[in-house]
Order: sequence, then structure tokens, then C-alpha cells
Amino acid sequence: MTQRLAMQGDLLDFTAAPALDDTTSPAVRYRPGHWLLIGDDGRVAGVQADAPGEAWPREQHPGRLILPGFIDTHVHSAQVDVLGAYGTALLDWLEQHTFPAESRMADAAHAATISALFLDGLLAAGTTAAMVFPTVHKVSVDALFGAAEQRGMRLIGGKVLMDRHAPDFLRDDVAQAERDCVDLITRWHGRGRIAYAVTPRFAPTSTEAQLAMAGALMAAAPGLYMQTHVAENTDEVRWVAQLFPQARSYLDVYRQFGLLGPRAMLAHGIWLDADDRALLAAHGAAIAHCPSSNLFLGSGLFDWAATRAAGVAVTMGTDVGGGCSLSMPRTLADAYKVQAMANRRVTAWALLHAATRGAAEALHLGHEIGSLEPGSQADIVVWDRAASPVEARRQSVARDLHDAVFAWLMLGDERHVVSTRVAGVERYRRGAYSSNTANDIC
Repeated sequence: MTQRLAMQGDLLDFTAAPALDDTTSPAVRYRPGHWLLIGDDGRVAGVQADAPGEAWPREQHPGRLILPGFIDTHVHSAQVDVLGAYGTALLDWLEQHTFPAESRMADAAHAATISALFLDGLLAAGTTAAMVFPTVHKVSVDALFGAAEQRGMRLIGGKVLMDRHAPDFLRDDVAQAERDCVDLITRWHGRGRIAYAVTPRFAPTSTEAQLAMAGALMAAAPGLYMQTHVAENTDEVRWVAQLFPQARSYLDVYRQFGLLGPRAMLAHGIWLDADDRALLAAHGAAIAHCPSSNLFLGSGLFDWAATRAAGVAVTMGTDVGGGCSLSMPRTLADAYKVQAMANRRVTAWALLHAATRGAAEALHLGHEIGSLEPGSQADIVVWDRAASPVEARRQSVARDLHDAVFAWLMLGDERHVVSTRVAGVERYRRGAYSSNTANDIC
């Protein structure tokens, strides 16, 4: 049960979207040494500079960062079993590692164990909300949603749809998949903080009949989300062109079946062209950039600047297990490196915004998560700025706020998480390296 609490620390969030390259953006809201008030209802009651009255229990974190919980917009719960698996490019990696791991989710006990482990891993890494692929198995969705409900997490997910070009043990069929989806939507969509996403894995693993069924589900219930993959790998793009010769592009396949819309989240989007980006913008769909996975699988370098210039929201996904960590700071550090490899630079502010307020707004949840605004859910994380003496030294010589926060992001990971709260309830706490020097910066 939530109890009111006043937390003091260095509050950092955003009031708008910062430019990709502006280190002094006015969109940054930094309030050092302020008090964040969490009400009995698990929502942010206010922020103030002065200490609250005696009616407020207090928890002080001098020099530590307090941020909204991170939002992971593309991740696979079953793939914790293949984290860091040696492999080749995307399609071979799916066959060698992903599909065998996902097959085990047919067992209810295994699905429950993995779902709990996965969500606890997110919380330990400072992520409080996620858009998740479970597996083709209905039981995997029930396990995931049930575990999220127990933890009070904002979670979006849905049964994976695959009726071709997959192992027999992972294929479904159109009629049964539709029945499963309808039942899951009826029982889970809008229940607490759970939302349902129609989830075709990617165009090659669904027949036209199944994609049409998915589009019909979206049309029947406008509040549903849609999640899938698009243009991750050049071999995949060529394969889609062979399978769907009537489509102008990979992305156009989804348009033709009614799967693009303002609640559509498409992972990767590396090999899109200007017309594709215009199509995304016209439908209000968003891209989940998955830099760690793109680097690990050698998929390519996502053009963040061009995507944003086209008016498309860019969010962040760890894409475990293509990505090697549930840690959003590690993912954001990789996002910086991907852009640097393409001779582009993005700031700490652009990176953090994409994983907090930017993601929330792309998911139409800006009223609930992604910021420290009064009335929003108190999904918040307390972070140490340093986890070692070397990091503490780096922080102590930071030139300004951006320099300090950028260094924290580049060096940070789950070791820096002190406490994670979901709707005001602490769901994770660990001991952390503590140093006056580490916390004595801008």
C-alpha cells in the first residue's frame, strides 16, 4: 500500500523535447536539492524547495539524481535466456537462439518464472514501464501481465502472431490466434495499468490472412496498441520484398493491412527511406530505436536525425536478447555511439528524453508517466552518480551539468540504481557506492 513520502534529491526531467545537439536546452528541468512529494494515491503530489511539514515522512538522497522511471519500448521477456548468446546476423540468430528459448514459454510454470525474473530485472535496472513481446503462447501473455499487475507496473504487450516461416512448435493459425487475442484483450486490456498490443512478430512470419486479422483487431478496438519489427536488417528487407511484391516497401506492408496508426510502435527502422518516414509521420506511428541490438547483430546505423526531422517520434528499446542488457543507461550510451559512427552527435538530454517523457508521449501516456509532473504516477528512480572511485573523480571535475550527466550516462548501469518506486511503492532497493565526492557535482 502506498504511503505518503517526501524524497529529497536532485530532480531531473523534461518539459518538452530538447534538440538533438543542444547541451543547454531550456527543455531540461533540473531542480537540485528539491523535495518530491508522493501522495497516498501513489502519484506525485508536488515539488518544492523547502522541506515539507512533519506530516510527511522523509527520505533524503543528497547529491543523488531522482528521475522518472525509464520506459523501454521494445524488449522480449522470453529472451533473458539468450542474453549475450554468440551468433550471426538477425535471421540466423532467431533460428539458433531465440526460437528455442521462446518454445519453453509454452510451460506455464516456466513462463511465470521467466516473467517474474524479467520484470524484476527491469526494476533493478531503473525501468518502470515497458512495451514487451512475450511469445506466441497465450500462457506467456497471462504470466507476463499477471507479474506486471502484482508489481503495479505500466506494461503493454500481447500474444506474438506467427503462422509461417517459423518452427512448427512456434506457429499458430489465424482462427486460434484471433480467439486467443480476443480473450486476452477482454480480460487484460485496460485492467489496472495493463494495455494490449496486437503483436505480429514481423511481416515474414505472418501470412496475409493473419496480418488482415491483426488489422481487423486494431479497427475493432481503437485503444489497442500495435508492436512489430521493421527494416532491421538488409537480408530481412529483401525477404519482405519477395514475400510482398505488391508493397512499395517493408513498412508499406503494415499500412496495407491497417496496422499503422498513432499507437503503433515499430522496432528498429534502420533501412527506411524518406517516403517511409513520411508514412510513419502521417499515421502518427513511432520508432523504437534499439542501438545495443543493432550493434550486437551488426544490423546497421539508425538515422535518428532524419527520422526526427520527418516528424516521427523516436523512443528507446533494449531489445533483449538482441541487446545484451536491460539497463537503459547502457542502451543510451550505445545510441550515442551509433550516431557518432554516422558522424552525428546527440546530447544526454536527447537520450534521456527519448527514454522518459518522449517515450511516454509516443505511447500517449504523457499524463501518467515519463515526468515528475504533479498528478503523474510516482514511477521514479533514485540514482547514484558514481559507482566507483574513478567515476567519482570524473564527476568531481565535470565542467557543467550536461558534462556530468553525460558522463553518468556513458559510464552508468544497474549498479547505480539505489531505489525504484512504482506508483509510489518501492519495488527495488540495493546498497550502492556512496561518496561525498561522487555526489558533489553541478
